[in-house]
Amino acid sequence: MTMKRQLLNLLAVVTVVTLFGDVTARDLRNVTEPKTPQTCTSLKATGGDDTKAIQKALDSCTKGKAVALSSGTFYSGPLNIPSGVSLLVDKGVVLKAIPNPELYDLGAKTCGTLNEYGVGCKAFITMHGAKGSGIYGKGTIDGQANVTMTGKNLSWWELSHAAVVAKNFQNNPMLVQINNSMDITLYQVTLINSPFYTVTAYETIGWTVWGLTIRAPASARNTDGVDPIGCQNVTIAHCFISIGDDHVAIKALTAPSRHISVFNNHFEHGNAMAIGSEVNHGASEVTIANLTLNGSRIGIHIKSNFFRGGHVLNISYDNICIINVSHPIYLDMMMNHLEGPNMPVFHNITISNVRVLTKGIFGFHGISNSNPVEATFKNTHITKGSTFSEYYAKITGKLTEDASGSSCGYYGN
Repeated sequence: MTMKRQLLNLLAVVTVVTLFGDVTARDLRNVTEPKTPQTCTSLKATGGDDTKAIQKALDSCTKGKAVALSSGTFYSGPLNIPSGVSLLVDKGVVLKAIPNPELYDLGAKTCGTLNEYGVGCKAFITMHGAKGSGIYGKGTIDGQANVTMTGKNLSWWELSHAAVVAKNFQNNPMLVQINNSMDITLYQVTLINSPFYTVTAYETIGWTVWGLTIRAPASARNTDGVDPIGCQNVTIAHCFISIGDDHVAIKALTAPSRHISVFNNHFEHGNAMAIGSEVNHGASEVTIANLTLNGSRIGIHIKSNFFRGGHVLNISYDNICIINVSHPIYLDMMMNHLEGPNMPVFHNITISNVRVLTKGIFGFHGISNSNPVEATFKNTHITKGSTFSEYYAKITGKLTEDASGSSCGYYGN
């Protein structure tokens, strides 16, 4: 690491400590870098299907400890991590998801097909009702979405693109899915080639995502990086994410999402640092700080509509670097103009200390004079020649067109 990058990362840490000292729009836990748990057993890859051996080890592991995948390339079908137990993928180890739709099917024989729902598969790794579980290590988990599926003539990603043509939905598995859990940790591991959303947590309280690398091609549909959905007390920190959809998408489809910290991350190709579009139960008390976005389609993105709307409020962005992004800041209460009974409301959004070093389109789209998108800008510098799409917007402060240079910070793991 260069001296310049070390200095930038040090400044990032100082900024976060200062920023988080006086506000509550963040994770309310005192979150520090996770520590890898001790192992209960170590496994070596056999070269064949290791599903049963890994699951047996997880089921028999002592709570508070981890099953270590210590050597080789493992091939596995779906795995369930029990409460209190963790999976450790050691450096140099690869855990590959076997691309056989039958293994992931939920019983209706729809996994690996197209239909009007797209919910026919279980995830590759699942935690359900767990407390104190996690995934650790410097190894790699590969969803193999680029590999031809067993019994099919196409890959998971090709099935996703077929759904666009057919105007319906693909039944693909998520890579990691966490449901109704507490105190969950994902630390250091690299996640690649997810068939669908990479890491998603539903209604989980206390979730730390620290130092992950997440990769998929820019063309890989619906490969969100990290999605907290109806979660509280979440920290997403020191991650590098380069995928085909939203890098982080904070959603509130089934429950409120609040007290979320996103800091010291680096995002490259993909869609955005997003909130929405599903905010039915409200997204609030979110702090996003020390973020570099380089090459994404959208930078800061808050999105909803009448179909998925709710309250988005008390959102703070601070120290953001945006480069090579076509829509650097886009706050849109009428995304895709979907109709329904759920009016979105965007209030108390503060965007501070931002530099946008390439020209782009800035969008601020409210609903009416009585329900505008509301945002406050402080020390925000953009490139001269940028354009604006604005209606029903109440903007405080200004975006100064004086940004220059080719870099303004590097964050991430």
